[in-house]
Amino acid sequence: MSDSRRGLRAVPSSLARGRDRLTGAFQHRYPTVAVTGMTGVGKSELVDHLAGRPRREEPSEAGSAVMERRVRRDRRLRGFRFRVVPGENAATRLGALDEVFHDDPVDGVLHVVANGYATGRRPAGTTGAVPVDREEQLARELEDWTVTAHRIASMAVRRPRPTWLVVVVTKVDLFLDDVDEVVRSYSPGSGTPFGDRVDELRALAGAAKLSIDVLPACSRLEPDSRLSPQQRDAYLAALETRMGQLAGHV
Repeated sequence: MSDSRRGLRAVPSSLARGRDRLTGAFQHRYPTVAVTGMTGVGKSELVDHLAGRPRREEPSEAGSAVMERRVRRDRRLRGFRFRVVPGENAATRLGALDEVFHDDPVDGVLHVVANGYATGRRPAGTTGAVPVDREEQLARELEDWTVTAHRIASMAVRRPRPTWLVVVVTKVDLFLDDVDEVVRSYSPGSGTPFGDRVDELRALAGAAKLSIDVLPACSRLEPDSRLSPQQRDAYLAALETRMGQLAGHV
């Protein structure tokens, strides 16, 4: 075979290698993050802050029925691509879970919980908050986590590189005196129903395949909140710092 033919055949493989390098560099600078959790826990508000969007003055009365996408960029041309999975138990939610954990696997996961203080939402996309029972919300939160945890485990064992998970305990201004205790209740080894499910996830995925953090947060303060804006921002800054560490940005 002539040298010219060998050279022509080498061009596609060289282009493919170059494309793979560019894709890898982009994914390192802008890893994808799935944001999961039941409806009403404040996923969109949290991501709006992380993406640098203006804070919403009033809480949303209805959760999104489709997957929301946000991008965060910083001055060093690094950031995150967020995929906010709908919290409603609908076909769009299941399709979004398939996308972020199977079809186009993400690099990390923020799973948002609210210690039973998720905002009540009316079904079928109708607007308006509804009274809710906190114990029922805790049960729904655990059910939602069980479904999501299985998806995370399935993704983690298939990936050649580790996946990271941060359980974000939000709305801490509503239980300010018990933040540390509540965060422990969502942590591995806590012995709580949620903690037991986290332990099961870690066992299924393998410690080398999945890192797990649990951090408190607050996106929007209630009018009579005892949490100051500075304290709220400090919680969010700690979350942002940990995400940067997990993504290799710092």
